[in-house]
Amino acid sequence: MTYYTTVMALTWMSLAVLAELVRENNRMSAGRRRLCYAEFALIGASALAEWTGVALAGFVGLPSWLILIAKWADYVLTPLAGGAIAWQLRIHNRWEKALNALLVFNVVFQTIAFLTGQMIVLDANNHYTHGNQHVVYVAVYLAVFFIIAVQFVLFGRSYSKQNRGSLYMTLALAIGGVVLQELHGGEVRVAYLSLALGAAFLYIRNGEFFQLAQDENMQEQRALLMVDDLTGVGSRRAYSAALEELASRGVDAGLAAFCVDVNGLKETNDTLGHAAGDELIRAAASCIRDVFSPEGSCYRTGGDEFVVLANMSKAQAEQAMAELEREARTWRVNNNDGDKSGGDKSAGEGLHLAAGYALAADWPDATPEELVMQADQAMYDAKEAFYRQAGRDRRRRR
Repeated sequence: MTYYTTVMALTWMSLAVLAELVRENNRMSAGRRRLCYAEFALIGASALAEWTGVALAGFVGLPSWLILIAKWADYVLTPLAGGAIAWQLRIHNRWEKALNALLVFNVVFQTIAFLTGQMIVLDANNHYTHGNQHVVYVAVYLAVFFIIAVQFVLFGRSYSKQNRGSLYMTLALAIGGVVLQELHGGEVRVAYLSLALGAAFLYIRNGEFFQLAQDENMQEQRALLMVDDLTGVGSRRAYSAALEELASRGVDAGLAAFCVDVNGLKETNDTLGHAAGDELIRAAASCIRDVFSPEGSCYRTGGDEFVVLANMSKAQAEQAMAELEREARTWRVNNNDGDKSGGDKSAGEGLHLAAGYALAADWPDATPEELVMQADQAMYDAKEAFYRQAGRDRRRRR
C-alpha cells in the first residue's frame, strides 16, 4: 500500500504540474484551458477513487457501500478522463458522437451494475473481486482509447507534418499501463501514472500542433501577400523580394527587365467606370502572363504598372515585345466583363500597352533595380510616342 500510495502521489503531483503549465500557457484559449483542467481533474479524481477503494478494502466492519461507491466512481470517471483527451481536439464528427454515446452508456451501465452487484463482489471481510460484468467495462475502456487514437490521427492529417510515431507511442504508453495493471491482477497499479504521463505527452503534442498551425497560417499569409489580389500576378512585396534575391546572388548576364503600363486607363475609368478600368488591368496581367510564362516572373508594382524579370536574349526580348502587342490587340473591355477575342474591334474599349525593356548584357554594371529603371525609361518613351501618335494629352488621359 505504501508503494501504491507513492505512485498515486507522483501521479497527482504530475497532474498539478500539468495544470500549472496550462495556466502559464498564454497561447491557449480559455476554452481549451478548461478542457485541459477537466481532463487532469478527471484523471486525478479517478485515481483517487481507485486508491480509496484499494485503501478501504479489507476493513472489517466498514460499510460495504463505501467501497462500492469508490469503485463505481473509479469505473465511471476513468473512461471520462479518456474522453476528455479526445474532446481537447474539438473534432466534431461521428467518432466524437460514438465516444459520447459510449461514455453515457458506461455511466448507465455502471450505475445498474452497482445497484445489482454485477461489477464488484465483496466478501465478509470487505475484500472485493471483479463481478461477471467486468469484461464490459474493459471493452468500454479499450474502445475509448481506440476512438482517441482515431481522433488524433484525423487531427494530425490536418497538418503537413503529422508525426504519427509519437502519437502511437503515447497511446501505447497509456494503454500499456492499464494492460500491465489488469494482467497482474491489481498488484502492479500503474494505470493512472501511465495516464498522467500520456496526458503530459499529449499536452506537448498539442503544443506542437498549435505551433504547426501557426507556422502554416503564417506561410499562407506570406503566400497571400506575395500575390496581387486584383490580377493574380506577383505583388509589390514579391517584386521587392525578387530584387533582393537577385542583388544578393549577382545579376546574370542573361537577365532582362520589362516594364509594362496600360495606356488610356484614366479615360476608361472616366467613361466606363472603375470596374472597366480594373478589367483593363486584369487584361494586361493576362496578356503578360501569356507571353512571358514560364520564362519570366510578372509583378504588379503599382496601379497599372507591371514588371517582368526573365532570362532572355535581345532577339527573344524583341519577340516577346511583339507578342505582347499582338495579345493586347485581341482584348476588348466593356462595363461588365473583359472578352479576349479577335472579333469586332469596335466592340468596347481596346487594350493598349506601353512596354520597354533593358538587358543586363547592355548594362553590365547595373543593379537589378537600376536595370528596371532603364526598362521603365524605355516604357515611358513608348508611352509618350503612343500619345503623340494618337494626338492625346498624356497628362489628362493616362
